[in-house]
Amino acid sequence: MWSDPVADMLTRIRNAVRVRKKTVKIPASKVKAGIAKVLKDEGYIIGFDKIDDAKQGLLRIQLKYGPRGEDLIHKIKRESKPGCRVYKSCEELPRVCDGLGIAIISTSQGVLSDRVCRQKNVGGEFLCSVY
Repeated sequence: MWSDPVADMLTRIRNAVRVRKKTVKIPASKVKAGIAKVLKDEGYIIGFDKIDDAKQGLLRIQLKYGPRGEDLIHKIKRESKPGCRVYKSCEELPRVCDGLGIAIISTSQGVLSDRVCRQKNVGGEFLCSVY
């Protein structure tokens, strides 16, 4: 049993990018699907789909690389942890790498990027940063 499934997801993506895999499979949940949707909307991954199995299902994420094979995800870092949750209001949301990266926030309206949170004027739990 994992103590932090979101950190496990981020680690699997980080390791897959490091060895240049095309896809990575992750045990599915709603929060993980929300994070994958934000990564797809922001252009960090090609896409994702849910594979049904006898248990909770799997998310298959297709990773994306640049035109010359360079990594698009340089760093993916867990910010809020189970032992120390980090909550940010709309005004406190960080600008990751001066706007070149994204912060992924879990809000009452779902999992959103920091740009969308500023447009909708909502805050929430600061899950991770990607750049």
